[in-house]
Amino acid sequence: MEGFCYDIDMASNVSKNISLVLIKPDGVQRSLVGNMINRFEQRGLKIVALKMMVPTVSQCKEHYNKDDNWFIEKGEGIINNLKKDNQEIKREAIEYGKDIIRNIVQYMTGGPIVAIVLEGHAAAEVVSAMVGSTEPLSADIGTIRGDFTIDSYYLSTVDKRAVRNLIHCSENNQESLREQKIWFTELEIIDYSTAQERILYDVSADGHWKI
Repeated sequence: MEGFCYDIDMASNVSKNISLVLIKPDGVQRSLVGNMINRFEQRGLKIVALKMMVPTVSQCKEHYNKDDNWFIEKGEGIINNLKKDNQEIKREAIEYGKDIIRNIVQYMTGGPIVAIVLEGHAAAEVVSAMVGSTEPLSADIGTIRGDFTIDSYYLSTVDKRAVRNLIHCSENNQESLREQKIWFTELEIIDYSTAQERILYDVSADGHWKI
């Protein structure tokens, strides 16, 4: 059809925003991969890279690259929760915070994950909203974590394990670009266009819906 060819450059200012998503081992084990991908595609996001893999320790440590301030802040939150339940405080806050990453690395390397790069307008912000709060117990119903799991920070701390929250997503586009390099090479990112993008972003498509 004349005029139907979509040029990706028409939407370059919106479609090049990305989100790095990792469907974690519990999401894979619970057969939720297809459901999650379906939600992202239905929202209007495009998959530009996807693969299943078992993460290495070095990949996980590079991905979850946190500083001492982060460890202390998270550790203090854990200590406050333990105090509320009259649990014994055995270590400094920073060590409790470091336990979070230690447990995550053990959790993430324990089985296959599915890594995805999603592209679209405000992709990182859109995906974050769809995924929900990091703690499943406080995630809103309608989000991925709010609909499919019920784990909590407190329970994972008592059990000395990572929070099983199904999925990771980048917080913003800058973080997505950093994380993407950990899990994908440049050759694995595919630049292509879809009919859906044309409908969402191409101004020249207006007027083509006449019967």
